[in-house]
Amino acid sequence: MSSKPMTVAGVMSGTSADGIDVAVVRIEPSKQRPKLSLLAHQSFSFPAPLRRAVLSAMNAATTSTAELARLNWRLGIAYAEAVQATVKHHAVRLDLIGCHGQTLYHQAQAASYAGRNFACTWQAGEAQVIAATIGVPVVSNFRPADMLAGGQGAPLVSLLDYVLFEHPKRGRVLQNIGGIANMTAIPAAATANLVIAFDTGPGNMVMDALALELFGKRFDRNGAIAAQGTILTPALVIALRNPYFQLKPPRTTGREQFGREYTAKFLSICRRHSNKPEDAIATATALTAETIATSYKKFILKKMKQSPSSVDYIVSGGGARNHTLMAMLAQRLEPLGCELAAIENFGMPAEAKEAAAFALLAWQTWHRLPGNVPAATGATRHAILGQVTYV
Repeated sequence: MSSKPMTVAGVMSGTSADGIDVAVVRIEPSKQRPKLSLLAHQSFSFPAPLRRAVLSAMNAATTSTAELARLNWRLGIAYAEAVQATVKHHAVRLDLIGCHGQTLYHQAQAASYAGRNFACTWQAGEAQVIAATIGVPVVSNFRPADMLAGGQGAPLVSLLDYVLFEHPKRGRVLQNIGGIANMTAIPAAATANLVIAFDTGPGNMVMDALALELFGKRFDRNGAIAAQGTILTPALVIALRNPYFQLKPPRTTGREQFGREYTAKFLSICRRHSNKPEDAIATATALTAETIATSYKKFILKKMKQSPSSVDYIVSGGGARNHTLMAMLAQRLEPLGCELAAIENFGMPAEAKEAAAFALLAWQTWHRLPGNVPAATGATRHAILGQVTYV
């Protein structure tokens, strides 16, 4: 492995399909673990026609090969333009790019298709477009290698969480709230094989879908709509019966389980108890908070092996900007001894973390080092993730 530091851009667009985050990090090799420093970060909204195309393709019952091919190429163009703009604005020179792509379908559990039983995943965004436009190699398609090693292909942010946040005396919980909410728990002085990570359930996904349908807004900014509503407890109780919330980690989920069909059913249940649209969004917000807190209590609390007061509960992702959600989450976690902390307090902007994670994973792949954390994904072995597109 080369001892030379590299400047790597990580590119991420999540299940909310609201846009692209680019994080540029400097990565230096080290004996124990690489050292990262954030050089730049920018966020870019998807143009409205592209966002509509992405949302239409996700978990689509029917589509066309032409539509999917065009979307794959169009996403590549969007990622390349986002990287170009970031590089130009911050005057940085890249050595490598790691692009997660846009998840259109993720099936973590094996199912029958065309006479065979298998799991599968697909992240769209043509890597060759990015490599040719920027002029540096691109690492993409990170999830399949973990799945072929027996894992669920997620969560993959766990390696960054461990590299940046492992502490000799304090336990750390990293709670990311994107379209889907995922949690990484790192006991004090833990080795990587003691890390626990999994998807807790919907993050912003249901809230965003309801904000668009009921108010014509892409999301509930600062949780202002939810703050005007009342939590519909009977509807929340029904929602919490979803079998996913009973699964033990490792577990992963996505739009296939909590997308448009789920949101339509959730809204129907809410309307049995109230026709006030604010109440439906308040209840969706409570669903996210409740499933996060319950996941921590059921699967993490005892395994941290220390008093709750020595655990930092660090929140990132777009959901960290939702004041109503954060208040609900704090209310549920405080009795468990947790105090919420913003990831910015630890030197990483909330929206940059996942993009930075794929910069690190790209660096790992470039040096032929594994990127998955088997304890988090359920894989039977470590795996080198992704594939490299050269220029």
